[in-house]
Amino acid sequence: MTDTPNSLPPSGTEPQVIPFANPAVRADAGRPRVLAIANQKGGVGKTTTAINLGTALAAIGEHVLIVDLDPQGNASTGLGIERKARRTSTYDVLTGQAPMRDAVIPTGVPKLHIAPSTMDLSGLELEIGQQKDRAYRLRAALNDINKGTPAFDFTYVLVDCPPSLNLITVNAMAAADSILVPLQCEFFALEGLSQLLKTVEEVKKTLNPTLSIHGIVLTMYDSRNNLSNQVVADVRQFMGRKVYDTVIPRNVRISEAPSYGKPVLVYDLKCVGSEAYLRLATEIIQRERELKAG
Repeated sequence: MTDTPNSLPPSGTEPQVIPFANPAVRADAGRPRVLAIANQKGGVGKTTTAINLGTALAAIGEHVLIVDLDPQGNASTGLGIERKARRTSTYDVLTGQAPMRDAVIPTGVPKLHIAPSTMDLSGLELEIGQQKDRAYRLRAALNDINKGTPAFDFTYVLVDCPPSLNLITVNAMAAADSILVPLQCEFFALEGLSQLLKTVEEVKKTLNPTLSIHGIVLTMYDSRNNLSNQVVADVRQFMGRKVYDTVIPRNVRISEAPSYGKPVLVYDLKCVGSEAYLRLATEIIQRERELKAG
């Protein structure tokens, strides 16, 4: 990565992570905890985790905002938000056309809101790529989310990142307190994880010195598959306590739920997928308590 400020990488290359001028000040008072759900690989369960973890956290009493930063908008669709209802989107927020609170809309789940995405977000880098504050747009937008009218009292923000390491993902990492990494139980899991960890370290050095890996959640686990068991063992050996105890199983009800615009916990509360996400939410809250106590 280059050290030359405010220059753009050639198209199709990894984005530059540099110390941009005048970063937004992090406003901790009344600020929710921000977890970016990130992995540059597609199909590992980022959006599924955002939807169902957000629902599970809301079910145990947290006030949750999901920020959809994927231009495909699957988190918005998976929560039943029709495209015609997305009058203000995260694109409008990151381009400075609207504050975050204008994009926030309620979902069918009590205590769960979403800031939806549209395809316009795919052109974000062209629009703000030359701006000095381009990496801090999301952080600035979230700093005062619990201030003003209507009054929000979010305790958690979950940012659903796109399957790439571009300017959108850099914005999420610059705004986040921690990264939650969904990791599919497949052969190339560790290879992709290594690349992501390098990016997190680079962001930590240049943009967000307090950034950390909150945890790694293993997804699409099939206990009958020897490869799945081997991946679990390898990731736990490589990452130790960073790996959550909870493993998300491969479950048909999890796959079906988005087509109905519902989280799996609403679609089928008693299925093994719902139970797993409730355990994950409880485990995340416990880790948060340990962080505060430590």
